[in-house]
Amino acid sequence: MSKINQLQAAALKAPVEKTTPVKAAVKKIVTPKPLAAIAATTSNPAKVAPAPKAVKAKVAAKPIAKEKEKEKEKEKEKEKAQKLKMERDSFTMPKAEYAQLYVLKERLVKLGNPAKKSELLRAGIMQLTAMTDAALKVAMSKVPTIKTGRPKKK
Repeated sequence: MSKINQLQAAALKAPVEKTTPVKAAVKKIVTPKPLAAIAATTSNPAKVAPAPKAVKAKVAAKPIAKEKEKEKEKEKEKEKAQKLKMERDSFTMPKAEYAQLYVLKERLVKLGNPAKKSELLRAGIMQLTAMTDAALKVAMSKVPTIKTGRPKKK
């Protein structure tokens, strides 16, 4: 079973509104009289008025459309409120460790769960955060210190 986010859970809990079918809201269309009938009723056939246009009943779709627009606006506001601010950064790491990212990506593809480099790094940070202080200290002692910055041009 897949996990659902808070928005989907709220949508599942929300009451469902019943709407009237469109067919019941549509009224009969007024049909115009034939031209021959109009010509017979007028005294001067040359001055026959054009046949009146068919008048369609307005469908009660405007309130439904307004509700949908309001729902869309609410969803947009929720998305804006829930969006996380992203931070872009650059870092330096040895080529051997950087290559491990691709090895991990290939393993995840074989497992049926492909991931991006940023997702791998975020997963690593989650694991480091979950460690105790002693375990974190041991893990960080295994990571060699490297000179940061861009290499000088020759």
